[in-house]
Amino acid sequence: MTGSVKTSTFFRRFATDRNGNFGMMTAILLPVTLAIAGLAMDMTQVIQVRSALQDAADSAALSAASALANNDKMTDAEAIEQAKLFMAAQFMNTSGTSDTAVDPEAAKKSQEELADGAVASVQRTNGKGQGKTFDVTLNGHYDVAMNALTRLLGYESMRVSVSATSRSTTESKNALSMFLVLDRSGSMGDTTSTSYTATCTSYGRTTSCTKYYTKIEALKLAVKDLSTQLNLADPDKMYVRTAAVSYNSAMQTPTTLEWGTSTAVNYVNALTASGNTDSSNAMKTAYSKVAAASEATAHETKNGQKDPSRFIIFMTDGANNISNADTSTRATCASAKTSGVEIYSVAFMAPEQGRNLLKDCATDSSHYYDATNAAELVAAFKEIGEKATAATTRLTN
Repeated sequence: MTGSVKTSTFFRRFATDRNGNFGMMTAILLPVTLAIAGLAMDMTQVIQVRSALQDAADSAALSAASALANNDKMTDAEAIEQAKLFMAAQFMNTSGTSDTAVDPEAAKKSQEELADGAVASVQRTNGKGQGKTFDVTLNGHYDVAMNALTRLLGYESMRVSVSATSRSTTESKNALSMFLVLDRSGSMGDTTSTSYTATCTSYGRTTSCTKYYTKIEALKLAVKDLSTQLNLADPDKMYVRTAAVSYNSAMQTPTTLEWGTSTAVNYVNALTASGNTDSSNAMKTAYSKVAAASEATAHETKNGQKDPSRFIIFMTDGANNISNADTSTRATCASAKTSGVEIYSVAFMAPEQGRNLLKDCATDSSHYYDATNAAELVAAFKEIGEKATAATTRLTN
């Protein structure tokens, strides 16, 4: 009986004893707490790695798409290989992941594995004319190693996956309609400081001599260079429509918008300098023609593009000297810009009044040119042609 009581008392004491509870709870919860803390640290790294990997994939897809558009001999396989290697190299250079930051060999191995594990594809689409579109899709993944604390939960690594798509085209930035609004007032007959070697005849003898371009001659050279840029971008006359109108004290008869540049160039080559300056009606006419719905219809019928880019190139060497011409021209420019017409303006050795008008008319400061000699005028028109026809590559996803 006495033994039985002692045994019962022992078990009651054991069941009700609270000594050591804190130690036991700590022993149970500590691994879980440490694992959760480790997971929080790893999730921060995972977010950083994903951002770096996405940036690398975007850049790689963009690079491959651009390469395809700029190199007609590049194969799809070469573009895919370039995209995979580019993504792996850029990611390893920028991510700073803890598992490869110290060990160069580990970094090299991870880069190779990243490139090998990536999946890329190229889709080519033929547009109307000679245009081609390239869609590059790139999928990549990277396994982020977990720290020792997270491994207590049984996770050795966490996979981060990304996808990027980029498109490029060999067509011009957009099908475009461009109207030239050109000053041919009397001051355009003045000489510039830009010289050239010519053949001169004096007293029956023919010799070489130095001559200076007049402003109107420089303008003709500039329009020729502009035409060259447009023709290079659209050799088959599928995407570019141009027209021209000149003005002095009144607007001269404009050309109609036509495919290619020959009509506009011939019009400019026939210009002579005379009269005062009034740009108002010429700008109104150019705006009404280039912004007309018929231009969209012409492009859609010819090349399938329903929303062509619309440009006006506005050039003067002087200042309007007809009443209210500046006010009227500014109002037309404002309406054109509001409707989406891009205006490039070129001041050619112009006084302050003329420069101020052109600055106000330009779409923005990058669309305004101030040429102080013939060479700068030619360069300005060439650059405008390059900008208007520049190829585009855009990230689509």
